[in-house]
Parts: sequence; C-alpha cells; structure tokens
Amino acid sequence: MNFNTKVIHGGQHHESATGSVNVPVFLTSTFAQKSPGIHSGYEYSRAANPTRQALEDSLASIENGARGLAFGSGLAAIDCVLKLLSPGDEIISVDDLYGGSYRMFTRLFEKYQLKFTFVNFDDVSKIADLITDKTKLIWLETPTNPLMKLVDIKAVTDLVKGKDILVAVDNTFASPYIQRPIDLGADIVMHSATKYLGGHSDAIAGALVAKTAELGEKLHFIQFASGGILGPHDSYLILRGIKTLALRMQRHSQNGLVVAKYLESHPAVDKVFYPGLESHPQFELAKRQMKEPGGMVSFTFKSGKKEDSIKFLEHLKVFTLAESLGGVESLANHPALMTHASIPAEKRAELGITDDLVRLSVGIEDKEDLIADLEKAFGK
Repeated sequence: MNFNTKVIHGGQHHESATGSVNVPVFLTSTFAQKSPGIHSGYEYSRAANPTRQALEDSLASIENGARGLAFGSGLAAIDCVLKLLSPGDEIISVDDLYGGSYRMFTRLFEKYQLKFTFVNFDDVSKIADLITDKTKLIWLETPTNPLMKLVDIKAVTDLVKGKDILVAVDNTFASPYIQRPIDLGADIVMHSATKYLGGHSDAIAGALVAKTAELGEKLHFIQFASGGILGPHDSYLILRGIKTLALRMQRHSQNGLVVAKYLESHPAVDKVFYPGLESHPQFELAKRQMKEPGGMVSFTFKSGKKEDSIKFLEHLKVFTLAESLGGVESLANHPALMTHASIPAEKRAELGITDDLVRLSVGIEDKEDLIADLEKAFGK
C-alpha cells in the first residue's frame, strides 16, 4: 500500500462479529475465557484491547515497523524505552529536545545510574568519539524542539551499525507522512500521538514502533508490566485522526512555509527556524530526509527582548497561546516560559533557546487569516 491508503487501511480489518467498518470502542477490562488459559486472544485490557490493538497495528503500518504500541502519553512511551536499559548504561542524546524528555532523563533516570550525554548532532562523525562499550542508546529528535535542527538519521544508524546500540527517534514534529526513521535504519520510533497523529487536540497519547518483532515484544512486556497503556476511547480518537494524517500534513506544510517566509521578511524578526527555508543550514538534508517541511516554525525578535515576544503572543487571535502542537488549529508558545521551562536557564542559553523565542504550530486554517493575525500581533 502507498501511504494515503495505509493511513486508512494499513493493518486494519472490519470487526468480525458485525462487519463494522469502524473499529468499535471496546470498553471492557476483561474477557471471557472458554477454559482456564483458553481465550480469543484477549485476557485483560492492560495486556491487549481490540481497539488499542487496531491503533497499534495502524502505527506499525504507517511507520513500516514490525510492532506498534500505544501509551497514555508520549512521556510514558519514552519511559518504556528507557526501561530497556540497565544501571551503568550510557545514552547519547541530541541536546536540543523537548523539555519533558530532558526532565525525565535528568531528574528521573539519572538517579538509576543511567548516564546521559547531550550533544549537537550537526557533525555526526564527531559522535563516534563519544561512543563507549557502555553506550546502549542514541536518542534523536528531528526536527528538534524548538530550534528545528535536523539530524541525519541514516548517518547515525550507519555509524552504529554492527554495535549493540539502539537508535530511537522522536518523530513527533515530522509525523510518518513526512519522515519514516525505520526506513533510514532506526530501531525505535516514538511519537507524542497527542500531536499530529491525533491531530485534533482532544486526546493525550504516546506511541512506539519497533523495527523488529523481537524488540517489539521486549517493549510490550515493559508496557504490560508497567501499565502505561492507552485507553480504548483515546485509542479510537488517535486511530480516527490517523485516517486524515496525509491530508492534514500537506496543509500544515503549505501553511508553515507561507508563515515562515512571511516571518523571514518581517522587519521585527531576527532569526526564523524552519527546515523549508533555504536559509536553514540543513536545507539540503531536509530535502533529502523529509517529504515536506512540516508545520512547526520558531523565530526570534531583532530586539532580543522577552517583553516583545510576550506582547506579540498576548495579541494573537487566530493563533491560540497554549501548550502542545500538531492540532488542526494554530497554536503559539513561549518555550522558555512554557514547554522548556524545566530546562535550566543556563542550559537554555547555551542551546540558543532565548527568552524572545516564539514557537508556532501552524494549523490548517486559511493562510490569509494566519498572516493577518500575525501582522496585527506585530503591529500592536
């Protein structure tokens, strides 16, 4: 199947008892057994639920993986990946990443003797010097949150080929429509399914897709044992969102490019971070690795003043000032005060997450209305 067909039919089957085209929401905790241990394939919904199973099969299909898993949040999915590791193991992570991921790595898992090294992946060849016999995981985001840096996924996977090192990619900003890391050699793909996969800001969810059935089974055991599953109703919502993923991502990308070009030409704007602009330092990598540039845009002010960014955000009308991203509606965010507030100020400054940085999640509204809203906010 091609992608537009996969998002609707990939891994999906009509419900066997009634022929229902849509998967029903199976609101049940447990399942009847014919005899002890003899059942239909479902015992208890923490282990498996037909609605969640349908979503997980869809996730595996659209990411070209062997096994999909759905979690109660993106952070629950990351938590599952880290539980593959043992005390003393080392993780090399991209330095510019979601604040919640950084918080989990440094404030939760470091105390269990996992060692995290945060580095810039602009030059992948330099990563080789950081790899030791204790390195067990490389954690990537691409594009990164919020500075829209790209990582050459294939170069990283080629670097560790033959080594006992997993490569996991947070694919939230791109979505499987734009980028499929498993095709580029990654072992695990992670999503905050709250974002583009769901697409309607109505469910919190996370997802993992494993490259191999063996790795998928290891992750499923951790999911089953730890219990961070996604409920059946939210599974239904994410599955429904996936069916329009391709159409939405096309519009997000079209609007994102229009907004990025507008910002780049605005006299009040200093830097624009968007992989679809020729000014992006990794524009050629974006063309090679991504089908579309996506709907996420970040920018700073020439004044460098936090007050200017706050004033701008307060006067938006069509863009909503709110956490999160990837919904049909356009959202605006102040990373230093919102999504990345858990990263220490000195670390944010080191990375370039300045106090005047604004992150936009460009929705699927009419582009003329989005530009008019930005214009008014700048003019206040």
